[in-house]
Amino acid sequence: MSELKKRLSSILESPKHNTEEKLQKVCHLLDQEISYFNWTGFYFKNGDKNELKLGPYVGAETDHTIIPYGKGICGQVAVSNETFVVPDVHLQDNYLSCSIDTKAEIVVPIFKNGENIGQIDIDSHTLDPFTKEDLELLEWLCKEVSKIL
Repeated sequence: MSELKKRLSSILESPKHNTEEKLQKVCHLLDQEISYFNWTGFYFKNGDKNELKLGPYVGAETDHTIIPYGKGICGQVAVSNETFVVPDVHLQDNYLSCSIDTKAEIVVPIFKNGENIGQIDIDSHTLDPFTKEDLELLEWLCKEVSKIL
């Protein structure tokens, strides 16, 4: 995991790429390195609206380019300000299905100056795949991402 953190840090610190490109590269690296990360993307607060707007991502195309606060796992994290790990999405009442293949999801908020400004969202085609190490990596990553926003 520390090797992966080094590679992620080097992407985020790269002077050659703009923020959007860096986030896209982060998505690609996570997708390549963690086999059960099957859709990896960022959502960000859409201006002053109570909704999230899709940012860079890797995976199947999604219809969920705008997500109202409170709707689905991402929308709930926008309101709760807390990481949400869903071992089995089929057991969730408030879930927005992006793909019939998705079985689990993890969403970690990104804070800047104490404000929830976005999140990383990861879907998996595997039931209950996310580990404590995944959670720690993603929480670390979101802190690092906030520094470039």
